[in-house]
Amino acid sequence: MTMAQAQPRAFKVRSNIPTDSIRLSDPAILADQKTKMYYMTGTGGMMWRSADLKLWEGPFRVTEFDANSWMGAHPMIWAAELHQTGDGYYYYFATFTNQAVKIDTVRGNVIERRASQVLRADNPMGPYRAFGDATYLPANRPTLDGTFWRDTDGKPYMVFCGEWLQNWNGTIEKIELKPDLSGTVGESKLLFRASDSPWSREKDEQGNITWNKVTDGPWVFRTGTGRLGMLWTSWVYDVYTQGVAYSASGTLDGPWIQEPEPITPPTYGHSMLFQRFDGQWMMSVHSHTKDAQGRTVRIPHFFEVDLSGDKLMIDILSPKKKTKKK
Repeated sequence: MTMAQAQPRAFKVRSNIPTDSIRLSDPAILADQKTKMYYMTGTGGMMWRSADLKLWEGPFRVTEFDANSWMGAHPMIWAAELHQTGDGYYYYFATFTNQAVKIDTVRGNVIERRASQVLRADNPMGPYRAFGDATYLPANRPTLDGTFWRDTDGKPYMVFCGEWLQNWNGTIEKIELKPDLSGTVGESKLLFRASDSPWSREKDEQGNITWNKVTDGPWVFRTGTGRLGMLWTSWVYDVYTQGVAYSASGTLDGPWIQEPEPITPPTYGHSMLFQRFDGQWMMSVHSHTKDAQGRTVRIPHFFEVDLSGDKLMIDILSPKKKTKKK
């Protein structure tokens, strides 16, 4: 395999950078017990690391690509996450876009080749490389925001979004992964659609208020009582907003019952959950605002969460609190 050689391992690495000075979409944290470090990935394909979730070192470039793969040598990287399964490897779930390849045109929008796929490395800093099947998801569909979940049947799954740009009613779906995560098995199954949301909003072409067509950033979790939940993000008009759904069956197959109200404050979305080294459950999320020049600004934030009951509860004041051992 010939890897792209133009990607350096590190890029303008800085130290002691406060979280609120980092600009990053879709921040995802791996709390690595082996190194006792927190590793933060997200959109853009860079890595940050920290010992305390307060001051960070980075960014590091940690991926390498085969120029002959469907992704190409330098794909766009969205919503990268790190996962461990206990086999000693680190798995990099992310959305890759090859802008040179066009797969469809819908309502005047040209759709580029975009899909979720899994890379692998033997340490958290990479390099993460493709290691299995050439493709995980169909080439004629734009898919994104793949995440990992092992269901009650013991099988690993990728949970991902079918992009609204093609289907005009975003989906969240599951597909079985091979036991070593090197590819997928069979076809995907629909879990729910954007139109199932009771809280998202937009105006259609006639100006009527309707549900928002975007599905974004699924993250699956269990509460302390064993209830299966899923965080996901959409919009309320022009405000980035996150909701939660719970599975009536306790499995990915659902049916998924949507909570009536958003779970985070307005402008926060695309979250994931992790445990601090002191055991406290945390939510990693980004804020989505505009600066004085109208440019979008996305900043990572951390909320403390309570998973002990039947529902996920968020302490919205926790970003202002001092992290301390209990």
